[in-house]
Amino acid sequence: MNLRDLEYLIALDELRHFRKAAEKCYVSQPTLSGQLKKLEQELGVQLVERTRHKVFLTPVGTEVVKKARQIMQDVEYIQELAQLAGDPLRGPLRIGLIPTLGPYLLPLIIPAIRQGLPGLELYLHEIQTGTLMEKLASGELDVGLLALPIEAEHMQSRVLFEEHFWLAVPEAHKLASQTQIQLQQLAQESILLLDDGHCLRDQALDVCTMAGAREKANFRGTSLETLKHMVSSGNGVTLIPRLAILKTDPDNAQVRYLPFEKPAPSRQIGLIYRKSSPRKNCFESLGKIIQNAVKGRLF
Repeated sequence: MNLRDLEYLIALDELRHFRKAAEKCYVSQPTLSGQLKKLEQELGVQLVERTRHKVFLTPVGTEVVKKARQIMQDVEYIQELAQLAGDPLRGPLRIGLIPTLGPYLLPLIIPAIRQGLPGLELYLHEIQTGTLMEKLASGELDVGLLALPIEAEHMQSRVLFEEHFWLAVPEAHKLASQTQIQLQQLAQESILLLDDGHCLRDQALDVCTMAGAREKANFRGTSLETLKHMVSSGNGVTLIPRLAILKTDPDNAQVRYLPFEKPAPSRQIGLIYRKSSPRKNCFESLGKIIQNAVKGRLF
């Protein structure tokens, strides 16, 4: 048995297709299939059930894959330890960011990271919370930037800053002339929300419930920018995180952004990473840089 065989088995479990698994592992399909048969012979058990149209793992195969994933994570941990022994603040860093944060936070923090941590080679992935956590757990990502709290075993999180929500309304809306609004003024308003999978949707729904507002029927946005354009067309109001309105679009001058009176609705943004990661010092340095980069821009 070797590590490559375990990689083949993991890929087959993920894709349930020999050709696709072989492509992911950069080998030919006969090579992958033959190595898995050798692994079955070595272990003396059938790991894969091969049918004409589908591929299944046997019960023991499923258990072997679970252990194989743990082994591969341990191997990656060893490789990281060796790589980072000289300088833990150098090398590739794979960062996952939620879509309601990434486009607005990255312009603020990338120059600061380049200056403060010049040895890092950043790989940025904009993905929703559920997928981000899966990739973090599997080792495909090193660290995530997202809305907290997140309940996840084997993960460590750290709050970086609190981001208030503002209300976006059309320029002709009855509230547009106010400098601040109260939460109860949203009662009976039609609120535009994001689609399922965005954590901001759940947070906005909580605000709607407290205020007595309702969701806009027959529409769910795919991004904050889509929600802004819906507001500018006069089709409702929405909640926008503060960072998303620091740089307003001149073409969207029809939208007014209004702060809430205290206590204003908000979300906590933070870092999350595996407790077993050897790069905790790097993440702590990254967190401090992000905090300094957004300081003074959130009010």
